[in-house]
Amino acid sequence: MTTITSATIEDSQALSALVNSAYRGDSSRQGWTTEADLIDGTRTDAAAIRDLIQTPGTTLLKYMEDDQLLGCVEIRNEHGKLYLGMLTVLPSLQGKGLGKKLLKAAEDEAVKRQCTSLFMSVISVRKELIDWYIRMGYRLTGERKPFAFNDPRFGQPKTNLEFVMLEKIL
Repeated sequence: MTTITSATIEDSQALSALVNSAYRGDSSRQGWTTEADLIDGTRTDAAAIRDLIQTPGTTLLKYMEDDQLLGCVEIRNEHGKLYLGMLTVLPSLQGKGLGKKLLKAAEDEAVKRQCTSLFMSVISVRKELIDWYIRMGYRLTGERKPFAFNDPRFGQPKTNLEFVMLEKIL
């Protein structure tokens, strides 16, 4: 049985392992998109996941199938817009529609929360990922932000990076 529900504190360790497997390191190379060549280290840790889950206005949706965690996405209400982050699918299952289902769940939640749009930041050199979001109805806003993480818990860039912002109007 497949479900998409809100994550709880008890899910923190499993979510951290899932996110890191999809974003960084050799395991992430099993999927169609990765940050492994851009950033060393981890993407997140269980403490950061717990903090997200406990942040008012933030929800981490988890995609479960037969009691196995296969994906997640962070959503956060910011002034009537819904921020979408950390969209993750188990690398061996990427390209099978799970990401689209998580994206749809986030969009449905935006409607429920009466948000006017969804927005996100994506590392600018991740062209294949940006192109996927564009196919899903998002557009580049023209806004760019520096990749300014000084906390080694979130990885060390191998080169200068920046984010581009994407948005989908509802």
